[in-house]
Amino acid sequence: MHFKNKIVWITGASSGIGQELAIQLAQEEAVLILTATNELVLNQMKQELKNTVVHVLPFNLLDINAIPDLVTTAISLEGKIDYVIQSAGISQRALASATSMDVYKKLMDINYFAPVALTQAILPYFKERNSGNITVISSIAGLIGFPLRSGYAASKHAIKGYLETLQCELYKTNLTISLVYPGRINTNISKNALIGNGQQHGATDENNEVGMEVDVCVKKIIKGLRSNQKSIIIVKAERILFWLWWFVPSLYYKIANFKGLHNK
Repeated sequence: MHFKNKIVWITGASSGIGQELAIQLAQEEAVLILTATNELVLNQMKQELKNTVVHVLPFNLLDINAIPDLVTTAISLEGKIDYVIQSAGISQRALASATSMDVYKKLMDINYFAPVALTQAILPYFKERNSGNITVISSIAGLIGFPLRSGYAASKHAIKGYLETLQCELYKTNLTISLVYPGRINTNISKNALIGNGQQHGATDENNEVGMEVDVCVKKIIKGLRSNQKSIIIVKAERILFWLWWFVPSLYYKIANFKGLHNK
C-alpha cells in the first residue's frame, strides 16, 4: 500500500473530508497526526482507528503566530513527516454587501494565512530532505466565483495562487504540492459556514445534500495523491458550470445568479 508507514499529518481532522481522510488512510496503515480544535473528537477517533498509530495534536489554526512551534512539535512526534494534508477551513453564506470585514478577515485567516504559515514553516524541513508532499483542500470556488461565497472564494483563489507559485518554484525538486478542488460534498460545511455577521449558518444547503458522498470524494483524493497530481478536481454536475464559465461566460453568470440566489 502506498501510504503504509508514511507519516501523514491532517489538519481539520475532526470532521468532513479531514475526518474521512484519517479513516481511509488508517486503513492503508499510514501513521497519523490529527489536528483540530476539538480534542474530544480527535481522541475518540484515536480510539476507533485501530489499524495504525495515531497522534492527537489539538490546535486552533487562528493562532497563526504559534504555527511554527506547532510544526516543530508535529515533526518531533515521529521524527519525520511525509505528507501534510491541510483540510481545515470554513465557508460562507452571505451576500458580499452584507458581509462584515471581521468575517472576511476570519475567512482569510483560516483558509489562506493559516495554510500559508504552516507551509512556510514546514518547507525548510521538506527542502532539507528533498521529499514530502503538501496538500491543501480547496474548493471549486477556488476556481470560479459563486453567489454568497465572496470571502470564501477569495481565500480559496488566494491559496491557489500561492501554491501554484510554489509548484513552479519547486519544479526541479522531489517536493510535491497538491491542490484539491471539491464541488458539492455531503458534509457539514454549510452548517458551519459564516453568515454576514459572523454567526454560523446552521443549516444544510439543499445542494450539499445531493452532493457527492464524502467517502467517494476522499477515495478520489487519495488516488490523486498516489499519482502526485498537482490539481485534483472532484466534481459532478459542477463540471457543467465550470465548462460554461470557461467557454460561455455570459451563460455561466446567468445560471450562477439563479442557482446561487434563488435556490438558497
